Amino acid sequence: MTSSAPKVRSFPKVEFTDSEAGALDFPSSKSRSYNYFEPAKLRATVYEDVTVDVQPDPDRHLSQGWIYGFGDGPGGYPQEWTAAKSSNWHAFLDPNEEWEQTIYRNNSAVVRQVSLGLENAKRAGAYGNWNPAWQKFIARNLGAWMHAENGIALHVFTSIQRSGPTNMINNAVAVNAAHKMRFAQDLALFNLDLSESLDSFDGSAHREVWQAAEEWQPVRKVVEELTAVGDWGELLFGTNIVFEQLVGQLFRSELVMQISAGNGDYITPTIVGTGEHDYNRDLRYTRALFRLLTRDETHGAGNQELFGQWLAQWVPPCLEAARALQPIWSQPAETTRTFADSFGATKEKFTQLLEEIGLDVPKELTQ
Repeated sequence: MTSSAPKVRSFPKVEFTDSEAGALDFPSSKSRSYNYFEPAKLRATVYEDVTVDVQPDPDRHLSQGWIYGFGDGPGGYPQEWTAAKSSNWHAFLDPNEEWEQTIYRNNSAVVRQVSLGLENAKRAGAYGNWNPAWQKFIARNLGAWMHAENGIALHVFTSIQRSGPTNMINNAVAVNAAHKMRFAQDLALFNLDLSESLDSFDGSAHREVWQAAEEWQPVRKVVEELTAVGDWGELLFGTNIVFEQLVGQLFRSELVMQISAGNGDYITPTIVGTGEHDYNRDLRYTRALFRLLTRDETHGAGNQELFGQWLAQWVPPCLEAARALQPIWSQPAETTRTFADSFGATKEKFTQLLEEIGLDVPKELTQ
């Protein structure tokens, strides 16, 4: 019996084409540890390692063009999604250096702080010292502000967290969305906690206030109009630069946090303070981005003109919304701060912010 010849297996032949994508030299290509970017300092930070150039860009490393696209539009991350222009969008780096680890760490710390504050308040019976006027103020106005936070979270920042031309911008906006969603949730849980602890607390009053109360309708109108903006740059500018400065800080910082202690409430400032802390972080990246655009060597003058148009669009309705809230300053039993004082401090902060960015102060602010 003769043995059959062994089978010969065929394998595809490996051909090295020396294609452009693998043959080009790039910065540090000969190094064992290299970057595709120039770090801001001597060494790249973890934030830079996990954020810079994670999102591809034909202007930098994709010489063959976008590797994917939309069926009815351009590929990748079009710069035309905002009227603002930059010589190098990748020059923006988040001064907060936010990335996956930091957002989880920071938010978990805030959640622990809020949870401990609520637990201690219930154990100490702190809500029992609230007078009826303060209960009504919190139920109506802080509850109404919850809707503003939730609307901005879901329909402003969540909607544009994919729209920026670089991963660094989109990452910062996504963190901004997470901040807003968490704060809106904190306010909702606080409202539920008060409803369970106080028989006299109307936990459903905020719905009617947000939908029909005269003093809140201009605020609601601005929030809803913001959600209709298609330009992600204008949406970010109108929200973080204008609305949050003239309305958000006015209500949170210049009213609620100023008068809570005088009404025997030390819990509300703790919760609202987390929202203010979030906004201060989010304002830091927003300021850095728009300063970069106004100082752009090629497009700076055009951006300044464009931002002036955005100010003309959003400052008047935000001022109207701020002034419409004036009646709620008289609702608490103890008010140590007048609306004029609060509004004056708010406009002063806004003016300083515009000067830092390099923009002219709108004439409406001085009227």
